[in-house]
Amino acid sequence: MSDSKQSDSLVEPETTENGKAEVSMASHLKYISLGILVIQTTSLVLTMRYSRTLKEEGPRYLSSTAVVAAEVLKIVACIFLVYKDNSCSLRALNRVLHDEIINKPMETLKLAIPSGIYTLQNNLLYVALSNLDAATYQVTYQLKILTTALFSVSMLQKKLKSNQWLSLCILMAGVTLVQWPTDSTTTPSKEVSVGSRFVGLMAVLTACFSSGFAGVYFEKILKETKQSVWIRNIQLGFFGGIFGLMGVFIYDGERVSQGGFFQGYNNLTWAVVALQALGGLVIAAVIKYADNILKGFATSLSIILSTLISYFWLQDFVPTSVFFIGALLVISATFLYGYDPKPSANPIKA
Repeated sequence: MSDSKQSDSLVEPETTENGKAEVSMASHLKYISLGILVIQTTSLVLTMRYSRTLKEEGPRYLSSTAVVAAEVLKIVACIFLVYKDNSCSLRALNRVLHDEIINKPMETLKLAIPSGIYTLQNNLLYVALSNLDAATYQVTYQLKILTTALFSVSMLQKKLKSNQWLSLCILMAGVTLVQWPTDSTTTPSKEVSVGSRFVGLMAVLTACFSSGFAGVYFEKILKETKQSVWIRNIQLGFFGGIFGLMGVFIYDGERVSQGGFFQGYNNLTWAVVALQALGGLVIAAVIKYADNILKGFATSLSIILSTLISYFWLQDFVPTSVFFIGALLVISATFLYGYDPKPSANPIKA
């Protein structure tokens, strides 16, 4: 009896320690994933903007080919993650890919719709950042919260809470203020024409709608099946590559035939491609390990960093009081939308 008690006392602390270690690891992964999301989002916006406005000799890289390169890189990364999840066995990897993708053609085809929309969205982001400064783009792009919410209500029959409806109204007001026309005295040295600014605004608004629809559609598919996120990303990347190549052929076919697929590529271009490919994987990790409030915090921090770097480093943005008020409203709306008030515990009656 005493031996039994002694053995129990020896096992219990170990179990407790393991539990604490798991909680600690989950907490670390949560903040690591959020930190990577902030770095990835901010770096992608700034490097993409810089690469599209940098004046250098020779032809500029084609954004349509960069989208295709990012899809290929994403597929390679996801295949590696599936390989790692299957004990680094090539035979197991081949079996999973064959069973989940080739043997389920209808399930795979379902991803063609969101993939085509994501490809369009990725191309639009290059257009937007070629015509808008990073700070304005970052704040305006948060309208995807509104479009995602509306598509969630209509397609998934989700019910929004009162604080979420309020946050959407605040969000619209904030974005309106950010886009409010300013006096010519506040325009930066790298002047952007009204026409190109309008093109950038239309591109980012279209991207918001496509992001909202594709995101909700993808969520619906994920809920209907039990395939891993990595398998789904491989399927998305496959169709994304096909649609992307179609875009290259239609819009830039002549220039590719003259200067090659990778014309104008340099280290900065490959950094943009890698950051874009990394985006989907980071968001998947954030969804797994973090919550909406922390994700909202990461988004807000990214907006602030983009604004500061756009002003001090890229020097293509001069902040105004109207912009700051609008940005503050957008950041507040982001927090408010993700806020989930915990119901108060019922008092114990004697």
